Amino acid sequence: MRDVIVFVEHSAGQTRKVTFELAAEARRLADALGGKAHAVVAGSGAAALAHQLQNHPLDKIHYTDDPDVDKYLLDPFVDYLEAVAKSAGPSVILVPNTMLGRDIAGRIAARLNAGLASDVTELRVENGRVQCVAPKLQGSTITTCAFKSGDYGVITVRPNAFSAAPKSTGAEVLSIEKPSGKSYKMAVESDVEEASGELGLEEAPVVVSGGRGLGGPQPFESLLKPLADAPGGAVGASRAAADAGWVPYSLQIGQTGKIVSPQLYLAVGISGAIQHKVGMQTAGTIVAINRDPTVPIGETADLLVVGDLFQIVPALTALVQKAKAAHA
Repeated sequence: MRDVIVFVEHSAGQTRKVTFELAAEARRLADALGGKAHAVVAGSGAAALAHQLQNHPLDKIHYTDDPDVDKYLLDPFVDYLEAVAKSAGPSVILVPNTMLGRDIAGRIAARLNAGLASDVTELRVENGRVQCVAPKLQGSTITTCAFKSGDYGVITVRPNAFSAAPKSTGAEVLSIEKPSGKSYKMAVESDVEEASGELGLEEAPVVVSGGRGLGGPQPFESLLKPLADAPGGAVGASRAAADAGWVPYSLQIGQTGKIVSPQLYLAVGISGAIQHKVGMQTAGTIVAINRDPTVPIGETADLLVVGDLFQIVPALTALVQKAKAAHA
C-alpha cells in the first residue's frame, strides 16, 4: 500500500466536515507511506466540490457529474471508486463511518478483495503497514489491527476522530471516465430526508452535554436545551445518562457513542470518565460545570466552574441570550 484514497460523501456538492478530516489524514498517511493522497467525488455537484477540495492537502481529486450516481443505488459510487483505486494501484481507502459510507466500504472491499477495518478512531504507520485502532464490544476492548496484504485496505473512519487541516497543495483535478458496459437495476425513486429540526452533534459548533449530575431526564430539556439553543448548538449526554434512559443513545458522546469536535464543549454534571473524554477531547475549548472541585473532567477542561449547576446554567443561559440579542 502506498497511495491513500478518500471517498467523499456529499449531497448536491455539499459535504460534511468529515470529508476535510479525511483529507488531512490521507495527507499524513500518504506522506508516511511515500505515496499520493487522492479524493473521489461522484454525483451532482461533484465538479464544484472537487475545486473546493483544492483548498485541502490532496494531490489528485477525481470527479464525475455522472447523473447515474444519483439515479441508481450505490453501485455507480463503487464503480468510480474502484476505477480510481485500480488506476492508483495498492492503496488505502478511507471512507466516513456513516450509513452510506459503511455500505460503500463493504462493496469496495469485496470488489478489490481487500481487508476492511471499521469505525476506526486512530491510524498509525509502523514498518510500512497501516495500523487501525478501533473500540469494540461497547468500548470494553480497544483493538489494533493491520492489513495482511500489501495491496488494498478499506477503512471506515469515525467522524471527528481527526482534525481537518486546510492547506492548498495545488491538487490536480481530474475527470473520471465512465466505466464501459455498466448497467444498473436498482434505482432511487425518491430521496426523503426527515427534518429533525436539530443540528447534528457531529456538526454543531457548540455542544452542551449533561451527565449523572442532572439527576433525571427533565433538566436536559429545561436546562441544557435553552443553553445549547442560545448560541446555535446541540445537546449531548454521557453514557451514564443514556444508560439511565434519560436521553436516547443517539445523544451519547464517548468512545462507544459519538465523537464531537465543536469550538466549545460544555460538560454539565459529568464526572469525565476516560470513555467520555475520548469523545470530546478534541474540542476547541472545554468548560466543565460541577460541584466537585476534584472531578476527573477538570484535568481535561480549560475551565472548571465549581458550583450548583441548577443555578449556574440558567444564569449562563440568560447571559448568552442577552449577548445574542445585543448583537442581533
